[in-house]
Amino acid sequence: MTTRLLPARVVGSFNQLVPRQITATTSLSSRCLQLSRCYSSEPAPPALLSKLKGDLKTAMKAKDAARLTVLRSVIAATLNASKTASPIRTNAQLVALLRKQARSSQEAADEFRDAGREDLVEKEEAQLRVLREYADGSGIESVGEEELRNMVEAVKAELVSEGITGKAATGEAMKRLLAPGGPLDGKDVEKADVVRIIKE
Repeated sequence: MTTRLLPARVVGSFNQLVPRQITATTSLSSRCLQLSRCYSSEPAPPALLSKLKGDLKTAMKAKDAARLTVLRSVIAATLNASKTASPIRTNAQLVALLRKQARSSQEAADEFRDAGREDLVEKEEAQLRVLREYADGSGIESVGEEELRNMVEAVKAELVSEGITGKAATGEAMKRLLAPGGPLDGKDVEKADVVRIIKE
């Protein structure tokens, strides 16, 4: 039996090809591993957001116009926020968004009522009911006016004792009140109300 020897030129080419293939495969595997690590480090979306997305499908089947409008608007706003420096990552932040949209719907309903457009008033009020339903049923603890005022006054007293006053006090008070572990951390509260009371 005769053994055929490959030309040295072919053998050399083959030996050069294999390492390149292995290197390419290894490089691809490394990139996939890096990507998986990046994705795994991303925080999970708020549980309430998952519920809203699930309810969107139900509302589509039921042809619930008011609920569909609200859910699409909230989910879109959450997506837009994810592309900014202030993404919505907690249920409390999502409830704050719901409250904000509820205020907008209330203001719109009042304007339509003044204009005699009862058809549009009914539409805004229907959306307002849906927004309040989700906010009130979120399980996030709400803070009343009196309780909020007491919290703010306590922090303001701390700042005065530390010699922090003026505009610097407003920013520092907000930081302490809303910081992780702070009095308002994870609470259903309007930042505008907090600022208003701080400045009083």
